[in-house]
Amino acid sequence: MLVIAVVLLLAIFLLPNVWARWVLRRHARGRDDYPGTGAELADHLLRRLGIEGVRVERTGQGDHYDPEARRVRLSPSVHDGRSLTAVTVAAHEVGHAIQHHHGYAPLLARSRLVAVAQKAERLGALLMMAAPFLFLLTRLPGGLAIVVAAAVVSFGTAALVHLVTLPVEFDASFQRALPLLKEYIPPYDMPGARHVLTACAFTYVAASLASILNLGRWLVILRR
Repeated sequence: MLVIAVVLLLAIFLLPNVWARWVLRRHARGRDDYPGTGAELADHLLRRLGIEGVRVERTGQGDHYDPEARRVRLSPSVHDGRSLTAVTVAAHEVGHAIQHHHGYAPLLARSRLVAVAQKAERLGALLMMAAPFLFLLTRLPGGLAIVVAAAVVSFGTAALVHLVTLPVEFDASFQRALPLLKEYIPPYDMPGARHVLTACAFTYVAASLASILNLGRWLVILRR
């Protein structure tokens, strides 16, 4: 049973990412019938929708929208690519810029939580490493439990960020990007665009599950 449980957990964590990479590669072939690259489509959509002050940039740190700098940052294959994957991912990141422009509450909440979670995760890691030493110094029976509890709270903020991220990503994909893509890609490419958007969302589902399970692991440790 333990082996089966381990296999199931590995499947939950690995399969969504493996499937997502496969879908993105499947639709990454260059298309001569597309009028522009991912960056050109992103820039066009921002201008068409009247979203001022947002620029499109190439990055080596993965496709994302930075709400603080107001930048749509695209990886080289998306920025310069003329494929279904490139234009779909670019439209998705523009979807986040649209959310920001309209004051979409979950996006604003995630932006605030990310800064808190980063600090909390660092604090949690330090507390877990320091827990045995603090226990030896204080000699208090509940000292170790207090430290572990504080670490669990810090890891819990990371799980909360992932949970808030899910509706943000699904909204950017299916409520913002997909309706726009219908105007720019052929109808026979729409199923592929849906697959790409779904694959991207599944990577966040896997991250959320991993974060929640990690939190559960520390709760079990605390109970012991």
